[in-house]
Amino acid sequence: MSSLRKALFYRIDGVILLLYVLLVAVGITAVFSVEHRTTDVSLIMMNKSYMKQLVWFGYSLLLGFIILLTDSKFFSSFAFLIYTAALAVLVVTIFAGVDVKGSRSWLGVGSFRFQPGEVAKIFTALALAKFLSLPETNFKTLKHRLVAVAIALTPAVLILLQKETGLALVYFCFFLVMYREGLPNAVLVIGFSVVALVLATLLVERRLLFVILTALAILIGVLLRNTILRRWVPRVILIGIWLFCMLFSQVAVPFAFKHVLARHQIDRIYSTLGKEVPDEYDKTLVAGEEKKGNSSEYNVLQSKIAIGSGGFWGKGFLNGTSTKNQFVPEQNTDFIFCAIGEQFGFVGSAGLVILYISLMLRIIFVAERQRSVFTRVYGYCVASILFFHFAVNISMTIGLMPVIGITLPFLSYGGSSLLAFSILIFILVRLDADRQAMIR
Repeated sequence: MSSLRKALFYRIDGVILLLYVLLVAVGITAVFSVEHRTTDVSLIMMNKSYMKQLVWFGYSLLLGFIILLTDSKFFSSFAFLIYTAALAVLVVTIFAGVDVKGSRSWLGVGSFRFQPGEVAKIFTALALAKFLSLPETNFKTLKHRLVAVAIALTPAVLILLQKETGLALVYFCFFLVMYREGLPNAVLVIGFSVVALVLATLLVERRLLFVILTALAILIGVLLRNTILRRWVPRVILIGIWLFCMLFSQVAVPFAFKHVLARHQIDRIYSTLGKEVPDEYDKTLVAGEEKKGNSSEYNVLQSKIAIGSGGFWGKGFLNGTSTKNQFVPEQNTDFIFCAIGEQFGFVGSAGLVILYISLMLRIIFVAERQRSVFTRVYGYCVASILFFHFAVNISMTIGLMPVIGITLPFLSYGGSSLLAFSILIFILVRLDADRQAMIR
């Protein structure tokens, strides 16, 4: 190995890599605890998920080593090209994807399958970082903000066409990156207001909501009639906001629930809100399907039972009742956090959360110390993706959010997921190693 490459390995951020390895180790151990049985003849059984995950970890480390040896300028120079290629693969997946649980978001050859949408997150992050770092980009202009939004959400639209809603939602995390780069506070306010309006539409009877919103608009008009509302422009804005709220709550949300969302997605949303699905949405049942119990509600209930039964210290490694008896479906993927909560209790769960927060804070610290806009933006993309997965996955396992099939980074079983998150981390480490040399 040349002296240059030796010097490179002295410049890599060991803290990020250490936290990464610790989280993957916890994940493999958790998957092992879910699958291990006393009747197993050996710990080394290649048909077990924990062994497959260990193999994928080996592939991730090998690919990570190759990334570390790659010229850091490669990621910036070819960002748009590989992003375009990723979009092409997502389009192909819509038509040639393998159907898995009603979603056509997988490509496969023989027994090998991977999810292009998972990997596309990496290329979207690189493309967004490239665009925002271009000398001619002025993110204060509406034109360039719309281009950035298009870069972030085009993969999400293609993934939605694959009927993979959960993965598509991840791409909205790039708005956090744009906020760091100068997106106005008003955008976040509007975003949270729309979410609040959706919740109000689902929780409040539609006619009552119409009365409340109308009364609120009239009250604002009366209170501000002698101030800003003396001019006609603010009056038009107030009327426009009221009209938007009316159309959104009375037309758009019901339309989405009747014609866009699948039945199981509606079940999960109303289950999280603690309400029964209204009769008007029963027409979303597919032909031949009968109205029955909410499976996602059962999954979350079993998840909360498993986590709650762990108490403060947990039941001990391999002593989880729900884990051993597989009461929680998808326990080695979407609900892997249950294994931690049941076996290691509040202490183990808190320790895991601290590991994740430490990794995300370290990534933000690394991003902020960059001289290169490209690396800084990419670093925030990595932190935002990790935060979205982490927050949504744990929230859905404890019933705070609907079950949308979001994996827990580095812990959930799945080669595509582990490989994608590993590539995200190693590219950041490689870019950071050249932070003194990179300017733009």
